[in-house]
Amino acid sequence: MEALRIISDEHQALAAILHAIRFMLKEVAAGRLEPDLKLFQAMVHYLDAYAEKRHHPKEDLLFKYLEGRTAEGADALANLAVQHAAAPERIAALDRALADFVADPTRFAGFAAAFDRYADFYRSHMMAEEDIVLPLIRRHLTAEDWAAVNQEFLAEMAENSGKDGASEDFSALFSRLVECAPAPIGFGGRPFA
Repeated sequence: MEALRIISDEHQALAAILHAIRFMLKEVAAGRLEPDLKLFQAMVHYLDAYAEKRHHPKEDLLFKYLEGRTAEGADALANLAVQHAAAPERIAALDRALADFVADPTRFAGFAAAFDRYADFYRSHMMAEEDIVLPLIRRHLTAEDWAAVNQEFLAEMAENSGKDGASEDFSALFSRLVECAPAPIGFGGRPFA
């Protein structure tokens, strides 16, 4: 069940980034924080490059194993597949709103609203996975399924670790985001550069 631990860890990291952005937006709106535009850009990049492009394919793989074992949860899986397929449109809307804000600080409200839509969707999306689909996966996958999916997850992670310079090192990026995010959600030591 290594794959479930990986999915859980990734959900926690994604939730932390969503929470951090939401916190920073509230602090900026209240006038207690100057916006760190590069930090916002890096966090949105993380949501795109990691959540949408690395995390969802692993889930899709896991979901296929479930589909091979039972029809239970088919509606939820179909809905999640549609949501995964719509990821490029969702992140593009958030990217556009952020680009507008970076170009014109008076467009802050548009970015905040776009982020709220994205975060609300993502929270609901993860809850459907965790409350409906992951329990079914725990119940229906066989020991052979787990051995295969764990091997595939670990191979994907090794291939895309970023340690070889061939792909982005998301672990290091996440650490930098935490270092730069303002307290109490991060260490708030410096602007993102």
